[in-house]
Amino acid sequence: MPVSERARELALAAAQAAADKKATDIVLLDVADQLAITDVFLVVSAPNERQVLAIVDGIEERLAALPDKAKPVRREGQREARWVLLDYIDVVVHVQHVEEREFYALDRLWKDCPVIEFVDREVPVEAAAGRGGAA
Repeated sequence: MPVSERARELALAAAQAAADKKATDIVLLDVADQLAITDVFLVVSAPNERQVLAIVDGIEERLAALPDKAKPVRREGQREARWVLLDYIDVVVHVQHVEEREFYALDRLWKDCPVIEFVDREVPVEAAAGRGGAA
């Protein structure tokens, strides 16, 4: 079953919000065929706890400003700010400290799932092409 259009829109909006707050290594995984509970995992990294919280705040603000005012039904890990999970039903967001990202390796765990393309609208096309994107 393919990712729903709503899930794709939420995931891309959340990814852009994370990018706007300087998240790194942004990956959107289409887990719709693997899990019945969600369509997309958004996994992003941050170098420190303060940045993790800034990214979480940015994502929540952006999605709450959407016409359907998306709010997470569950939020976990905010106190420690090492791995914060935001559950939007269709999309589950994982904002991880770089060390947690390397240790738990969600990307590797879900490596068989298709990746949804995300291009940061703030990055010039030439710079994206120089980092391995299409020229």
